[in-house]
Amino acid sequence: MVTEAQVWDALAEIPDPEIPVISLVDLGVVRGVDIDDRRVRVDFTPTFLGCPALEVMRDAMADSIRALGAEPEIQVLLDDSWSTDRITAEGREKLRASGFAPPSPRGTAAPTLVQLQSNAHRCPYCGSSETRLENIFGPTPCRSLRYCASCRQPYEQFKTI
Repeated sequence: MVTEAQVWDALAEIPDPEIPVISLVDLGVVRGVDIDDRRVRVDFTPTFLGCPALEVMRDAMADSIRALGAEPEIQVLLDDSWSTDRITAEGREKLRASGFAPPSPRGTAAPTLVQLQSNAHRCPYCGSSETRLENIFGPTPCRSLRYCASCRQPYEQFKTI
């Protein structure tokens, strides 16, 4: 019989399809694991409902559970919204080390354009706060493009969601 720890370990090995430096567990999309005999149910919340990688993530989790010898049941939770606060500390460090600026902790209110344009965001390459917003629209809805004036590197900033 498969254990909950084995399932979590297996899920922690699955990279995010769009940002493979971070696992689905570190991204915080896996909400829970429940084992009933040989059936393993995984509850997960995608980063947003229109996520184009939803099926890829679901299939990867199911394949990983089958490899453990269990029958998967992947439940997409639509009544729960994902937040950047769910990214683990290890996940934030993996993002930073690979050139992504991790999101700031979410406040009680939604971020404003003024917050996104501020230079409070540190460059993941050199640590400078001399950064500027280049484009609020990044490659995915949860990221924007920024530029560091100190090291002259462009990078992606995770929006606080």
